[in-house]
Amino acid sequence: MEATLDEAEAEAYVGGICFKTGPPRRVGVELEWLVRDRSDPTSPVPLARLTGALAPLWPSGGLPGGSRLTREPGGQLELSTPPGDTLAECVTAAAADVAVLRERVGQAGALLYGCGLHPYLTPPRVLEHPRYRAMEAHFDRRGPSGRTMMRATAAVQVSLDAGDDSDGATGYRHRWRLAHRLGPVLVAAFANSPLRQSRPTGWVSTRQSVWAQTDPGRTHPPRADGDPRERWARYALDADLMCLRREPPADWTAPTGLTFRSWLRGGGGERPPTRDDLDYHLGTLFPPVRPRGWLELRMIDAQDSDDWIVATAVPATLLNDPRAAGAAWAATEHLEDADQLWLRAARLGPTDPLLGPAVRDCVAASAEALARTDPGSALHRAVTGFAERYSERGRCPAHDRLDALSR
Repeated sequence: MEATLDEAEAEAYVGGICFKTGPPRRVGVELEWLVRDRSDPTSPVPLARLTGALAPLWPSGGLPGGSRLTREPGGQLELSTPPGDTLAECVTAAAADVAVLRERVGQAGALLYGCGLHPYLTPPRVLEHPRYRAMEAHFDRRGPSGRTMMRATAAVQVSLDAGDDSDGATGYRHRWRLAHRLGPVLVAAFANSPLRQSRPTGWVSTRQSVWAQTDPGRTHPPRADGDPRERWARYALDADLMCLRREPPADWTAPTGLTFRSWLRGGGGERPPTRDDLDYHLGTLFPPVRPRGWLELRMIDAQDSDDWIVATAVPATLLNDPRAAGAAWAATEHLEDADQLWLRAARLGPTDPLLGPAVRDCVAASAEALARTDPGSALHRAVTGFAERYSERGRCPAHDRLDALSR
């Protein structure tokens, strides 16, 4: 039987495994899509229609770039790439897998739909694992946002090395802080979910607003100042349990208001927690920047067509290219203590007077980095084209959706 934990052991363990240090270079991406019926975008796609078409791809081994295919609770599809040693390697592998997945989904009469929030409906939950039943019960205590988040949202999630143990720009402390500075800028630049039930919501990233309302103790960012390991360990242990694994057929619903710290102290009338329980709990936390041994940037709406390439390239270059990182630090200096910045980014995007210049400067710094390191490449052209269409004009993809609706 696995040994149980005390608080000090748990805090030390979280800090140790969530910030693995080393030179920052690798890039990974998780691409989520809503799945839309080709002939009727207002109806959910029956699960049975997709099952046969996707069968050769589950769960891994059937895609040329080595990505793993999974399904989210509302039927969203997610590709998770293996980490690439370079940005170009990551994007090349992901693009090959995206092409295969699009073809397979098309065979089922459906489309991969790149949007942060389903604009027409909240699909039914299609996964019956006890984790998702408990997750839904947990979020239902706070209102309807949790069900919407689980079933109707999709994102581009970029994974980057945490950094080394230095105090400079490649160090994990600096990268943690810069990632949080950049977070609202990325929300604003790539906002792509202005509609719900076919109507404007007043937000350019309704997805971000939904996540913010769902469960603040696990979806809001922790404080980015101070020591990241201490901050994150405190955040993780003070978050409520979302679910508590029990032997079947027992329900996994956790006692209301039981934090992992309280569980360590004997609360809830449950068995003592183990290290494996703590590992599982860490995977149920969803802040916009999540340390998993690497940094997982989770704040970007799913993108139309191949704009996921730009949404991957911009944060990767701004954190991994030293000159671009310096430009991003300077461009976001005035944002660090700004009030309600994540919500402002979700509501106004690059039209916000504080965020707009930072969006423009950060996308330009990414384009300049690619012009130096990979001039004329598909990556360079993609970022430059996005800048011309959106950031230089104070626009984001959500504005295209609103313009189409008004037409």
